Amino acid sequence: MRSHQFVSVTTNHVKRAFKYRFYPTDAQAAELSRTFGCVRKVYNLALAARTEAWTRQQRVNYNQTSALLTAWKKTEELAFLNDVSSVPLQQTLRHLQSAFTNFFSKRAKYPRFKSRKKSRKSAEYTTSGFRFRDGGLTLAKMAEPLAIVWSRPLPKGAKPSTVTVSQDSAGRWFVSMLCDDPTVKPLPTTDAAVGVDVGLNHLLTLSTGEKIANPRHER
Repeated sequence: MRSHQFVSVTTNHVKRAFKYRFYPTDAQAAELSRTFGCVRKVYNLALAARTEAWTRQQRVNYNQTSALLTAWKKTEELAFLNDVSSVPLQQTLRHLQSAFTNFFSKRAKYPRFKSRKKSRKSAEYTTSGFRFRDGGLTLAKMAEPLAIVWSRPLPKGAKPSTVTVSQDSAGRWFVSMLCDDPTVKPLPTTDAAVGVDVGLNHLLTLSTGEKIANPRHER
């Protein structure tokens, strides 16, 4: 199984996400399950800290939650956070920061706590948390690359900048790789503009006079 999508386009490159199924070893599955649990735990702890500050009309940013994470790891109760890669833990703090940014900008509701049963099981790794070499992807804390079903190869010369590992409710494992796709070249910028009018007899009528026929698939 695979899927891909355009993520962002700039004048220099196009980013695409490629999703594949993989089959972890027992050791890899155990490591990822621990990581998912720690990611959820850190997210909820940070959300609780920020919510408490919010009730006092104070704001806590990413840097402050990162400092809290360092302190949590030194406690006996949360020492198990040291057993997994720190990269996904830092990434979940960044995602929480984005959630609060959207909340303060009135683009989203207040962030919610993650549930063990209902929340998506996932962990995100940046380049410091994985190695991609000779077509093999090896995550931090793992000795062997993941057994990925390469249903479609990555574009020639593409290297992942971010890797997200997830497990769905049916127990299937997936890895999504965000890459710069050098094979796709963005179109040059232009100052030209065209108006578009949706019509009845024609699907579209452009301000240039061109008319696009309605294929009428609904018939």
